[in-house]
Amino acid sequence: MSKINKVAILGGGSFGTVIANMVAENGFDVNLWLRDEALAAHINLAHENTRYLPEYKLSSRLFASTSIEEVVKGADIVFVSIPSQSFRQVVRQAREWLKPEQMLVSTTKGIEAQTFSLMSEILREELPLSPVGVLSGPNLAKEVANRHLTATVIASDSSELRSAVQEILHSSYFRVYASSDTYGVELGGTLKNIYAIAAGLSAALGMGENTKSMLMTRSLAEMSRFAVCMGANPMTFIGLAGVGDLIVTCMSPLSRNYRVGYALGEGKTLEQAVDALGQVAEGVSTIKHVKEKAAEMNVYMPLVSGLYEVVFNHAPVAEVVKMLMMNEQSTDVEFVLPREGA
Repeated sequence: MSKINKVAILGGGSFGTVIANMVAENGFDVNLWLRDEALAAHINLAHENTRYLPEYKLSSRLFASTSIEEVVKGADIVFVSIPSQSFRQVVRQAREWLKPEQMLVSTTKGIEAQTFSLMSEILREELPLSPVGVLSGPNLAKEVANRHLTATVIASDSSELRSAVQEILHSSYFRVYASSDTYGVELGGTLKNIYAIAAGLSAALGMGENTKSMLMTRSLAEMSRFAVCMGANPMTFIGLAGVGDLIVTCMSPLSRNYRVGYALGEGKTLEQAVDALGQVAEGVSTIKHVKEKAAEMNVYMPLVSGLYEVVFNHAPVAEVVKMLMMNEQSTDVEFVLPREGA
């Protein structure tokens, strides 16, 4: 593997900042791109991202800039931590300064609205000669910032990229596992956002532990059923990027999508719930995209359909739950028994 000298991160949100700082603390020079000039200047002066991670001390090897050219030129690896709706636009901005040998890694868990493209697909479309990877797993940014023991998955067809990411991110509190199922790992990270909203909603309504357990296991069944129809490996979903990410995002109030669901359960409108969050919750738009795609491919996803009715059509939760419980009882574990009639 070639020696890594410089790393770039596009996106100064909570996770982009954490990734940048972990790499810098491991002894690599890191450039972080963000749009806000005042925040970039403050990061360089005070070594703190006060907007997203206040009181999280940043390494002196981390340099923030609003110039994409300055950030990506000469970087061996470029992480892209941009919300899905702006992802392609930012990649196109960076494209003229990127070289084919530079490795690209998406950390974004979302779907492009117009095309149903995952972020790795956007990277391949915009930069077809570059090695592409995806970083995903149960990685709540605030917990990583607090150095809680955490594991993640780097998925790529390129063994060099996988090894490079493992080298620059591994630490005493952050472990990086490898996978070649890029699509499965990315779909796991994307789809679980939907079910985190459902988990937050059920928590706000005071539903019991039995309900939470049923919700998470049926969510996993839906996720894997949909992903396999899209070409993913079902075994990916028993790992960190599947069940691991699903558990953390469905059980933690630190999860942005969980918090949106909880606010909805308290009676807030969708607009009020998203505004109160102050950050992007990818699961809201993902519900729409996945519902449409599932209908197109004839994939049975009752939780997605029910959640869509609650979130966008203001359907009473009790009526949706009743409908879900009256659906045909079918096989427990996907791919063990054939699904009949559903």
